[in-house]
Parts: sequence; C-alpha cells; structure tokens
Amino acid sequence: MKLRQLVLLLPCLLLLPAVTSQAASVIAADRVVAVVNNEVVTQYDLNSRLALAEQQLRAQKIQLPAQDVLARQVLEQLVMDRIQLQFAKESGTSIGESELESSIARIAESNSISVSEMRTSIERDGMSWEHFRQDIREQFTLSRLRERVIENTVQVSDGEIDNYLANPPPADAGGVSVAHILVRAPEQATPEQLAGRRSRAEQAYMQIKAGEDFGKVAATFSDAPDALTGGVLATRPLDRLPTLFAEAVAKMNPGDVSDVLRSPAGFHIVKLVAREEAKQGLPALKQTHARHILIKINEITSESDARRKMISVKERLDNGSDFAELARLYSEDGSASKGGDLGWLYEGDTVPEFERTMNDLKVGEVSRIVQSQFGLHLIQVLERRVDEGSKERQRMVARAAIRERKADEAFQDWLRQQRDSAYVEYRLEDK
Repeated sequence: MKLRQLVLLLPCLLLLPAVTSQAASVIAADRVVAVVNNEVVTQYDLNSRLALAEQQLRAQKIQLPAQDVLARQVLEQLVMDRIQLQFAKESGTSIGESELESSIARIAESNSISVSEMRTSIERDGMSWEHFRQDIREQFTLSRLRERVIENTVQVSDGEIDNYLANPPPADAGGVSVAHILVRAPEQATPEQLAGRRSRAEQAYMQIKAGEDFGKVAATFSDAPDALTGGVLATRPLDRLPTLFAEAVAKMNPGDVSDVLRSPAGFHIVKLVAREEAKQGLPALKQTHARHILIKINEITSESDARRKMISVKERLDNGSDFAELARLYSEDGSASKGGDLGWLYEGDTVPEFERTMNDLKVGEVSRIVQSQFGLHLIQVLERRVDEGSKERQRMVARAAIRERKADEAFQDWLRQQRDSAYVEYRLEDK
C-alpha cells in the first residue's frame, strides 16, 4: 500500500509530508520562511506540506488555487500548528512513547497491514520512519490539545439544559453536512483591520456566486484548520452546529450558500452540502459499566516510573490476577476501595482518551495502558446497555448537544487568541 493511500484513508495522516522534489537544493530547503515565537519554519517544511495539500485537493477533485496562493495558505496552517504545538509543550500535553506505538499499530491495523509492512511502504515512498513517527505524534498531540481546550473552556449550565429541553429541536430534524469558510479577525481588531477582513470574505463570496468551486475558494481564502479539505464539517444534527451556522442552514436547501456572516471569530460563509433523512425521537444513550486502575503522574512519580509500575500490573493481569484485587492494591483514586469500579458511565462522562479506549473494548477485555490528564489507566468493561430512562437521559442528551454546539466556537476563539499573542514573522518572499 502506497503512502498516499494511507493518507487518504486516515484523517490523522492528513498532514503527513509527501516526498519533495529531488531538484530542491539543500540551501533552498533549509531557508527560513517564517519565524514563530522562538522557532522557525523552513522551506523544506513548506514544500512537504504543500505537496500533501495538493495531493489532498486532487483526491477530493477540488481545483487547486494558484501556487503562490496555496503556498501562503499552507504556510499559515504550518504557523498555526507550530503555535499549538508550542502551547502543548508548555502545558504538558504530550503523547507518550507507548501511546505512540499503540497509535501506529492501530493505523497499520486499520489498513490491514503490519507495522513492518507499513514502515517498508513509507520508506519506499521516500519518507524516513522517524519523520513519520514524529508527524503522527504531532497530529495526536494537536487532537488531544483541542479536546483539553474544549474541556477547560466549554461549560454547560443547568439553565441552558432547561432551556434546550423546553425548546427541543423538531423530532423530524435530520443531520446536515456543511462546508464553511472562515476569515479570521483579530480579537482587538481596528476598524481598518475589520474592513480588510470583511473585504476578503466578500471577495470569496463573490467568487462563489460567480460559479467558482466552494472547495477551491475555501483553500484560497479560509483560515479554518479544514481549509485544505474543502472546509467540510462532519455531518451532525442541526442543533449541534454552531448557533450562527444552524440559523443560516435552517433556511437553506442543499447547494445554497449563505451571505457573509459575522461572529466574534471573524467572517464566515456557509454552504449546505446535504441533509440526511430525519430520525424520530431522542437518540439512544449508551452506558458502559467499567472499572479501572489509575497510577498518577506527579512530582513524586515520574511518567517513566508510573509506566514501569503499570506494565508490571498489566503483566499480572495478563497472567490471571484478579482486576479488583490489583485495583485495591495499586489504584490511586476513589474507586480503589471498590475494586476500581466506576459504575455506569454515560457517553461524555470521562475524558476523551479514556472514553475512546473504553468504547473499543469488548466486554471483559482489559485495555492497553492509556494516558490521560489524570495519569495512566488500565480499563476493563464489565457490561453495556442502552439507557431508556426519562429525565436523566434527556438531560444527558441535551448537555452533549449544547457542548458540541459550543465546541467549534470555543476552539476557534482560543485559536484566535493564541494567534494574536504569538510573534510571527513571514519571510516567504525573502530571497
């Protein structure tokens, strides 16, 4: 399997560098094209990401913007990634070595090949294995950072839940597929800056109205992280879209494009791609009965010490030791006295890293070692069920819907703040 096939199949690989031209000289490849705080972005970084962006756009049958326009867009995304990775490092958001290995193994498994076969394919396509590993580490780090930003900033009050339940979405409201363009505006923008940003958004809008492909215009103008994939968001119920988008889309037919919309993040253009068939009533709310063993990482216990201890515990479990007994002996949270039993968990009750792993387990299966903001976990699923309760279930569904609706807005606002506070110097035009 070629590397390009891996890229197209796996979203987490969307930012992998492609092979750069052999004609590029070492001097050109090492030339600095941007400075981001105390780090640099090189021509090699830009060439690698640019090659992949072109590959992505062609795969989606999106017409490519002019080369210089695409290069500037790709460079801005590189800058935003570098800003986020710097923040992740400062805040202690990272992907451990064993977690990285597990992630790579899952990528290989999803492509029905072994890790060694994947490595051979990647190296045959001209990328070093270490470069590949580093890119995977960075993409998972960015994903974890987004989850933590949302976890720390998105709050859902009881009043919001009460209001949602008092004014529920129509029972016949199906999912919608939406594409968007964001022209980001600084938080403390001057009137002149706002006028310039609005003008850029209106220029994008006029190109779309003149018949230009929405995906090409998104790749040309959008400041959103998904600009180079056509700006398409995952399909979701209308009530889980950002409020600004939902209000615009509610009045649209598939293929329609909104006017230029204003939000605190900047200026938006929204396209309704498709509507899904409606589903009646509230979705089923899944519950999982699980237990875990937690070893915390702190000033006393380093990550390496915690991992060595957890590996020993995992070996004992693999050799038939009782989970509850080991949890009482080693787990470092309030569930230890109950043999690690966490009771029945709703979707969203646990942090994303924990929940993803838990959801992948079969009943009775013990997980690999999982790292979260709380430390290292071993997880076992005891039972699963679908909750058919009434008020509690409705409030859980409402909370999840409100949180998802707020998540995109909160993250875009956080990105804008990070971009505004970073020192960025562009040198793309320097010779």
